[in-house]
Amino acid sequence: MDNKQIEQLVEAVLKEIKKDGSVSKQNVNVESSVSTAAACSVSGEALPDLTGDECKNWIGLDHAKNFETVKEIRKSTNARVCVGHAGPRPRTNTLLRFLADHSLSRDTVFKEVPEEWVKKTGLFMVQTKIQDKDEYLTRPDLGRRLNEEAIQTIKEKCKKNPQVQIVLSDGLSTDALTMNYDEILPPLLKGFESAGINVGTPFFVKYGRVKVEDEIGELLDADVIVLLIGERPGLGQSESMSSYMIYKPSVATTVESDRTVISNIHRQGTPPVEASAVIVDLVKKMLANKASGIKLSNNS
Repeated sequence: MDNKQIEQLVEAVLKEIKKDGSVSKQNVNVESSVSTAAACSVSGEALPDLTGDECKNWIGLDHAKNFETVKEIRKSTNARVCVGHAGPRPRTNTLLRFLADHSLSRDTVFKEVPEEWVKKTGLFMVQTKIQDKDEYLTRPDLGRRLNEEAIQTIKEKCKKNPQVQIVLSDGLSTDALTMNYDEILPPLLKGFESAGINVGTPFFVKYGRVKVEDEIGELLDADVIVLLIGERPGLGQSESMSSYMIYKPSVATTVESDRTVISNIHRQGTPPVEASAVIVDLVKKMLANKASGIKLSNNS
């Protein structure tokens, strides 16, 4: 979106505003709260905070027969429901929020994990065969294999033959890693310790894809690999993480059905602390049954 298009959108919003700065009746449900209307209106030349809860929960239906039911529906989901329309087109507020959410998702995909953050965590960092973010997005195959320096670093710094090896990677969402790290790794390590499970040395893989865990598991001869990786962001949700777990992976023979997955890990989805407890429980079952994925489901 160029500056001209942005200016046109802003101009369209301003045209809908009365001289006193309030939103016209045709664009706000008469039964909606004053605070919501004020938050999603434009005062002077200031645009509303499109990422705020007030705008996210904005209701654009006119003359709803049962407004209380409409409010309950709106609160139950982040989907774009109960927003109304302007003829065949979306409301201005809905369109602006869509563009803002889309921009957030794009920014997350292209964002790099800050080196300062990696140093702060105490994790050591290795890299796949990817050289930069553009190559990461166009060559997923290279994100599935470690570069030579990474292989040597892992051999030097990691514990060999652990029962569980934890790996973290940026994947398609840097925010997923930086926002959830403090609430998932410490309780995960504590959970494995309480369960008497021998854990290897956690580390960070830059530009990683899911299948990179197979090479790591084979390299360290780990019983189970737990990969915590950023998911592809959705509209308005850039912090979602997934955990891919696999028993005795092999670069040559591993198939996707061998993986056990927990997705949608973030504060508004499966809370990270809760996810860590589920991961520990699943890993215990994997070790007991010597299987993961579909094979684990068949054995349980």
